[in-house]
Amino acid sequence: MENITRKNGRHLRVPVLPEEEEAIKANAKAAGMTIASYLRNVGMGNEIRGVLDQQAVMELAKVNGDLGRLGGLLKMWLKNDERLAMYDSEQLKQTIVGALEKIKEIQDVLLEKVKKI
Repeated sequence: MENITRKNGRHLRVPVLPEEEEAIKANAKAAGMTIASYLRNVGMGNEIRGVLDQQAVMELAKVNGDLGRLGGLLKMWLKNDERLAMYDSEQLKQTIVGALEKIKEIQDVLLEKVKKI
């Protein structure tokens, strides 16, 4: 009995319009799959988890890292009595509020990226 593989198995032909072909190719590429693998998975009803999801996770990790570094710098700065002595209370308040606003901006960027996923 012959061992059936995809290469020597059945092949389906599906006529498509040029714009459909381009869309299928783009979707397969975005998913990090060959066209055949992409169409097989879509045809079998499998969920396609693409490379774009991985890219989004990497972007979130980068923003999260930036947020952590900013928080660490603020903490280090606040622990440094010599640096704090340079500022009067109003300057200190403005500087801390500015840093906290920057942290809030980064949190907003992170939230927008999460929403897109």
